[in-house]
Amino acid sequence: MLRIPGQLGNDLCDRGAGMTRRDLLRVGGSSVLGLSLAQMLELKQAHANVEPNSGGGPGWNKAKHVIMVYLQGGPSHLDLWDPKENVPDNVRSVFKPIPTKLPGIQFTELLPKLAQINDKFSMIRSVSYTPVGLFNHTAAIYQIHTGYTTDKVSPSGQLEPPSPKDFPTFGSNIIRIKPPTVPMLPFVMLPRPLQESNVVGKGGTAGFLGRAYDPYYLYPSGDDMDMNKMDRIKVDDLNLRPEVSSARLERRSRLRDLLNDGMPEVDKAVAKYDLNEYYDKALGLIVSGRARDAFNLNAEAPETRDRYGRNTFGQSCLLARRLVEAGTRVVEVVWPKVANSDNHSWDVHVGLSSRMKNQSSPMLDAGLSALISDLDERGMLADTLVVAVGEFGRSPQRGVSTSGNSNTDDGRDHWPYCYTAVMAGAGTKRGFVYGKSDATASAPLENPVHPIELIASVYHSVGINPATIVYNHLNQPRELVKAEPVTKLFG
Repeated sequence: MLRIPGQLGNDLCDRGAGMTRRDLLRVGGSSVLGLSLAQMLELKQAHANVEPNSGGGPGWNKAKHVIMVYLQGGPSHLDLWDPKENVPDNVRSVFKPIPTKLPGIQFTELLPKLAQINDKFSMIRSVSYTPVGLFNHTAAIYQIHTGYTTDKVSPSGQLEPPSPKDFPTFGSNIIRIKPPTVPMLPFVMLPRPLQESNVVGKGGTAGFLGRAYDPYYLYPSGDDMDMNKMDRIKVDDLNLRPEVSSARLERRSRLRDLLNDGMPEVDKAVAKYDLNEYYDKALGLIVSGRARDAFNLNAEAPETRDRYGRNTFGQSCLLARRLVEAGTRVVEVVWPKVANSDNHSWDVHVGLSSRMKNQSSPMLDAGLSALISDLDERGMLADTLVVAVGEFGRSPQRGVSTSGNSNTDDGRDHWPYCYTAVMAGAGTKRGFVYGKSDATASAPLENPVHPIELIASVYHSVGINPATIVYNHLNQPRELVKAEPVTKLFG
């Protein structure tokens, strides 16, 4: 049995564990596969030498907070921020191009507000990957969140439900290595789970890290077309019961400490579970009231709420700003309409002209522009990284099938070969366009960026080496992501 030994439990409970006699016995048979014991030990040492906080270069360790605006469904780059002229009619966007703050850079008429602030953010017009089993939503969603591809992909792209064996979503890795320094929810996902059809939550959990690193899932009641659902946020688990004051709760905590002092054997037995750490974090979170206050959108001025847009997406972006302001490390705003659906979805196989103009684009334009501008005006953009991206773009030619789906003349299919992402804040360059698509936005002409390189850039910005080793459910060493950050995005 071949097994590559590593620093066991390095990121979990058994921090002092090293290589065991059983490890050495297992290595004994490795030479028949071309690996000597010396090579195995060398590999182990290489893994051990990668420190999470080792790194440097432009943008390193600038981000104290990350807001991922995840455009689930795959927005059409040609109809938003990479329109093309002098192309066939079935390629050209049905929407008119408009100038932006950057000379020579055009958006379409769907993004007038973002066009006026694109001097505040970077655009990557060359996000690209070759879809080996990743032509449909769920598998591609998993990749861009975890940095890995999943094993079980059917021809339709559907997957098994989330599993404790999954790779962790990027936010879970971040809060494990760099937890918040204040009593606040470390990682929040809202206002709905990642989803394609009946596969819910794949790519959105802590996976083999354990449920302690899952996001706090804030999913208000109401269906996806309910634009007022953020007004009904309930966070009852963050409230004290009326009969229990904060002082009383703290007295209970002190009593608990006294009891624990008299039970050293019990403490010793449960020490590896870090119960005190979890209890103290929960106590601090509830007593401080930070999270409870952050969720109160009514504390914002009406004109601020209007600026973001009085809809689920806009108010989710506003709540993301409030959460990072209160100390949350990572917030993910998932587009509030499930992939592989109709109204308000970016998955425009049909009805592109009406759906993008009247439904999804106005919400994106108001919400994302307000988020970036508001953070900038408050001085928060300096240490908050904002990323807006989908799992892929849309096909250059309307009415053709690229993924097995049927498409009308007024629809575009899935297209992972070339699309656009936006990054702002935390040292990213302002008014910068990285990469370039070809004449029909079909493929990158310059500087292609794989989605996992985008995730590596997020880790880099937070001050985490993307090559940091994490141990999976089988105690096998795995890099956070097998990619290098795109440091040219940072000033």
